[in-house]
Formats: sequence, structure tokens, C-alpha cells
Amino acid sequence: MMPSHNAMNTVNAVEQSVAPPNSPLEIAVRSLRSPTGRGRHENQDNYLRVDGQGQATFLWREEETRRQLPHWPVGHQRIAVLDGMGGHSHGREAAEQTVQGLLNLPAITDLDQLSIHLDALHRRLYQEFHDRGLESGCTLILLEIPREGPALLFHVGDSRAYAISAEQAQCLTVDHVPATHLAMIGLLDGAEWVQQVHVQTNSQISQAFILGSTLGAPGRYAEVINAELYELHDGNLPLFLQGLNDRRLLPLEPGWIYLFASDGLWHLASPQAFIQRWPALLAPPERSLEALLDGLFAELAETIQQQRSQPDDNCTVILVRRSAPEASSTPGEG
Repeated sequence: MMPSHNAMNTVNAVEQSVAPPNSPLEIAVRSLRSPTGRGRHENQDNYLRVDGQGQATFLWREEETRRQLPHWPVGHQRIAVLDGMGGHSHGREAAEQTVQGLLNLPAITDLDQLSIHLDALHRRLYQEFHDRGLESGCTLILLEIPREGPALLFHVGDSRAYAISAEQAQCLTVDHVPATHLAMIGLLDGAEWVQQVHVQTNSQISQAFILGSTLGAPGRYAEVINAELYELHDGNLPLFLQGLNDRRLLPLEPGWIYLFASDGLWHLASPQAFIQRWPALLAPPERSLEALLDGLFAELAETIQQQRSQPDDNCTVILVRRSAPEASSTPGEG
């Protein structure tokens, strides 16, 4: 079962606490067409990592590609996970075109400015795909990480962010799916929403970058896709999802692993049985994030085979861990 609302509040408290001065970040990225090697024939996922020197890493035609971004401020970082959708011929293209747009975005330190830039990118790509008669899109979960201060989160779709400690794995985002729409208009309570979103397995989605949104319609069903993105926030979310806004500040606290992933990581017959193993798999501080990713994907492949949930989906994961700040000596000591 998912953690209770009280447990969710624990993560909100972590997010809202006063963050220490930023200490070094460790980041690891992995994207697989098929965790077992017997699944999909094309990787429609994508990712972006821009390090503190402006070196960008992403997928182009399923191959890892690097580019140096000009005039990038030292120490500023950016990560993103994307899951393409809209048919085998154009899902990958939607994710790739979104990444290309992200590469042209300047480093951003203000949440409102991040929203303005990404909404504008969505509108431009929506029009380009619409003009070509393509109904394609992708999820987008992006984290802008300034050199100082909290990170900036922007989320569209059903890729997710988690905060993971040795005791728990807490989801930090709300899936843009039909169950969320029903909860927003009062037709699902918290337990029913958790059952439909985090316990059951389904592939329906109500909003995607480029594609548009059916969230926010007044009735049970939306008849048309709205070209604009629909932002979830405390003004329209039900009480049991308060604090999990799509666009918000997200301090990265030492002692936690932050996981950003496409739904291939939990698209399983029993997703919670796997997610509940993440603290044991990812919490060991003595292991590198690359080694932790090795263990996570090995466990995922074994779980897929045991649950016979084939074909397995594309899977992209980014892990982020902040080092504990070094202890400074008191003046006069040492």
C-alpha cells in the first residue's frame, strides 16, 4: 500500500525545511529500450542532463549525444526525463524535439520564468505537430538546479519524482491521469485515487507536453483536447494531494535519494511490491549512484520476468543525491 497522507506530509516537511548551503550533487542517468532485452523495439524515452559546466547529454535517434551549451553559468545544472507517446512513428520524435527545445533554454533561477519558457515551448511544438497532422506528445519532468538555493520542478504527464530514504519511498508528483481528474471534481476520495493510480496498472494519460490536456473539464469526461497545459496546484488539487504542485520549489536535502523516472520503472502487475523495495536498493550511502542504478535495473528485469508483465516498456531513470555539507570548525578551534 502507498504511505498514508501523514507520511506524505513528512515529505512535504522535508521539501519546506530550510536547506543548507548547496553541497556537491551526484547524478546518474540510465535509459533502456527494454530492461529485459525482450520488450519494445524502439526507445521513445529521452532524457537531458546539463552539468555544472554546460555539458549536455541526451538521446538523439536513440544514441547518447553530447553538446556544449554556450554561456552556461558555472554550477547551474538541469535534468529532465521524457516519455514519448502518440504512436511508434512519432513518440520518439516528440521527446527529441522537446529536448532540442530544452537545449535552447537559458539557465533559469525563477519559477515563474521557467513556467513562461516551458509553456511557450509547448505552444510552439503543439502548433508544429498540429500543422503536420500529428497527435504526439511526451511526458516531461524537469528539474532546474541553480548553484545556490532550491531546485525548480516542472511536471507534465505521468512520469514521476520520488524522494527515497532508508525507510520510505515518497512520490513527489501527481500523475496527470483520468483518476486525478475524477478526484479534482470530487468523484474519487484519497483511498480510491491511490488504488487507481499507484496500485493498479494502466496506461491512460490526461495531459502531455505538445499534445495538450483534458484535465480541468467540469464534467466526468472531456470531449476535446485543450491546447494549453493545465497546471495542478493547491487551488485545484483535492486536499489529500495538497503540496504536490506541478510547478514548485524542491530543495534537495542531504540524506535522500531523488529519483526521476518514466513509467517503465513501475509498469508492473504489482507496482507497489517493487516500489517498496527501493529504500533497500537505493539508500546505501557507500555505493555510487551508477552502482545503485545497476542494482535497480537488475531487480526491475527480474520483477518483470516474475510477474510476466511483458512486453516491458522503455525505462529512463535519473538519480540525484546531495552530499552532506562538510562540518566547519568553530572559530578558534583546530
